Order: sequence, then C-alpha cells, then structure tokens
Amino acid sequence: MRRLRPSSDKERGAAGVLVAVMMLVLIGAGAMAVDVGQIYAERAQLQNAADAGAMAAAQQCHAAGACSEGQARIWAEELSGPNSNDGATTIDSVDLSVPNQVTVTTSTLSGSNTFLTKMFASALNAPPATVRAYATAVVDPVGGATAFPLAISDCQYDLSGPEVTGDIQLIKYKPGSGTCTSTSGHVIPGGFGWLDHTGGPCLAATDADDTVPTDTGANYPGACDATLTLWKNTLQAGGTVEGTFPVYDDAGGTGAGGWFQIRGYATFQMIGWRFAGSGDPQVFRSGMPHVGSAANVCDNPCRGIIGQFTKFESIDSAGGPGGGGADLGSVEIRLIK
Repeated sequence: MRRLRPSSDKERGAAGVLVAVMMLVLIGAGAMAVDVGQIYAERAQLQNAADAGAMAAAQQCHAAGACSEGQARIWAEELSGPNSNDGATTIDSVDLSVPNQVTVTTSTLSGSNTFLTKMFASALNAPPATVRAYATAVVDPVGGATAFPLAISDCQYDLSGPEVTGDIQLIKYKPGSGTCTSTSGHVIPGGFGWLDHTGGPCLAATDADDTVPTDTGANYPGACDATLTLWKNTLQAGGTVEGTFPVYDDAGGTGAGGWFQIRGYATFQMIGWRFAGSGDPQVFRSGMPHVGSAANVCDNPCRGIIGQFTKFESIDSAGGPGGGGADLGSVEIRLIK
C-alpha cells in the first residue's frame, strides 16, 4: 500500500494569496461604486445650479432689454450657488451667442476644499475628477392664448426696449379711433375690437401669425359679466389686473366675415373701462381721478379701456415647444436643454 505524501512547500499559502487578491478586487470595485455614486450626486447638484442660473440670466437679460456676458454671469451666479446643496459650484461659462438664449455651464473641480477630494479612488492614485453640467434657457414670445375676447390694435401698442410699463392711455373701440399704419405697413383700424367666443363663454382662442374671426358691432358680450366683476373686485381690494391680449396688425372683411391678423401678444394692466351700456360691471373707474389725466376720461358715449402696457414673463422650467409671433413684452422663459 502506497502512503500519502504531504503537499510540497511550494503549494503552501496559495489559498491565502488568492483570498488577498480577491479582497483587493472587491475593495476596488466597492470604492469605484462609491465614487461613481458621488459623481452622479454631484452632477445632479451642478445641473440644478445650471438650470437656475440659466433661467435667472435669461429673465434678467430680457427685463433689461439686453445684457453682456459679464452681467449674465453675475445674475447666474446669484442663483447657481444656492441651488447646489454642497455650495461647490463654479460658473465655467455663459454663452449668449444665440439670440434670446442663455447657456450656462457649471463645474466642480476636485481640490483641497471640495466634496470630491475624499474619493476612495485616490487611494489607487487616480487623477482628480471634474464634473460638469450645462443648461440652456430660451425667451420666446407668447405664441397663443385662450383669454378675454378682445384684441388691441397695433397702433396702440407703446411698450418697447427696457421699459417695464408704458404710459396710461385710453384705447377706444375701433370706430372711434380712426385708422393708422401698423408696423407691417397695413392700414388698420385703431383701438380694439371684439373677437368671436371660440374658446368658450367670454373666451377667444387665438394664435400668433394667424387670422381670427371678429365679433361684429360694439355690443358688450353679457357672458363676460363674471370676468369683469372679478376684475372690479380685485381692483377695489387694491390688487392688479393684467390681461394678455392679442395684438392685430391687419384687418379685413365685414359683418360675419370680419377678421384680424394677430401679430403677437401684449399684457395690458387694466385701470378702468366703459363698455356698451351703463350698468355694473360694464362701467368701472372710467373717469378721474382713476385714469391719470383728462385725456383718458371715457364718458358716455365713449367705449374703451384705460390702462397701460406692461412686461410679463411666464416661467416654465418644464420646457416644451416654442412660441411664435413678435416679442411685445409678454414672453415665456423655459429650459430647452
């Protein structure tokens, strides 16, 4: 019978070496998983900062009428830091090369004072990690609306450039305001006109760069009593009433075939009004001292609205399709990247 020999000395400790190698691999894999998780978390913070910075810069640049990259950077930095939980956000660049767009790039560079310096991978002598994110905000004119069924002539629009509000003015019903030449070169009736209720009671659905049917005559639509009562109560309580109305730059047709060509949308801050009839709520604060000057008084048989054009910005961080038409001070600011 052959006797079993003990293993040779060369095979001793092999299992220990294998365990040590596997432990190193497992520790390295775990370290990498932790590091990747940290990088993804940091990138999420940087994306929040870039989104906030781009929206802030776009809003401020539009409000100012124009801005430099230096000004846009300052506005972006004011909101980028507070929107990053670790506060380690750097604005790498602000790009204004595309009209009505602001692109902000943010980053965090690994260093002695940042959150990424304690990465496990540093034990393996890995190089520092730089994480970046960028966002683009766009300023688009309002492209369509379903609102109070009234359209204002391009002749009356007086808000431009960096102005926040225009002068207080009386806008009369179109037959009482004569005609004028719009910015598109068409001779159009001044004042305002009623629209067909295509969006529901006291609502007209319209789109920029499109024609819309008009409601013939100066008669006030009784379906709008509830809206005017709400406006009146808001103003009496010290509040502000702003309506975003379509602005027409061409008109044609007669009777049931009448139409307006919509140039864009402007926001008009209502002060008072006098529509057909003399009751409540058709007539409200149409005289002194509410209307600012004797030139804006709308006594019977005047039919008109009194107020001033003002800038209006709708913030929509969810993005979506862009608007159309001219920029008449009423815009939508949204993220597109």
